[in-house]
Amino acid sequence: MKTKILIVEDDPHILLGLEEVLKSEGYDTASCNRGDEAVAAVAKFQPSLIVLDVMLPGASGYDICKQLRTRKNSTPILMLTAKGQEIDKVVGLDLGADDYVTKPFGVRELLARIQALLRRSGNGGSVASSSVSADKPFKIGEATIDPKTFQVKRGKVVDELTAKELKLLQVFHTHAGDVLSRDKLLNEVWGYNYYGTTRTLDQVIVQLRKKLGDHGGDPKHLLTIHGVGYKLVS
Repeated sequence: MKTKILIVEDDPHILLGLEEVLKSEGYDTASCNRGDEAVAAVAKFQPSLIVLDVMLPGASGYDICKQLRTRKNSTPILMLTAKGQEIDKVVGLDLGADDYVTKPFGVRELLARIQALLRRSGNGGSVASSSVSADKPFKIGEATIDPKTFQVKRGKVVDELTAKELKLLQVFHTHAGDVLSRDKLLNEVWGYNYYGTTRTLDQVIVQLRKKLGDHGGDPKHLLTIHGVGYKLVS
């Protein structure tokens, strides 16, 4: 089941952009454009996380946050605010918000904060899955990856893996067949505090293809999905 995120935002352009970004990342979304309807929307949709604008018709994001916390609703709340003053951020956090993003915000920062909140709350924000043991060997094509030794073995050929390479392979293996965006992979493997370019990821993919014996002009396992990211076909 997909992780559901409720977006409470009255600007139709921002709302549409948020819906498109979150859906492209594999989230299920619901939306509400009025503050005085937000609490009912939370009860109806039962989201795993709420993206909540501060300035809304009917009731402010602060009012909504206070109402939810008064009702013992602990759903993570990420507040969106166009205000940059420290006092506004403090007010939101004091009322029970878990984090905030100041408009205008970057997509990667927003997604990173969402994933961090979901991981913290145990509501499925992480790409990796506990169904794959951290030290259990697994296969990709003819290659066997051994997390205990940080090695890739193909017959008599043995290559060493870096920690990032191993983590990346584990993420791919967990979601074999799924298209994973570059931002999703960067957030999961490098962490939400990483603000480098996607070129780093692309370079690691090139090295992994070599170690998997998949580095010809027509790779069979680590496939590039142009304009989106990568997919593992094992």
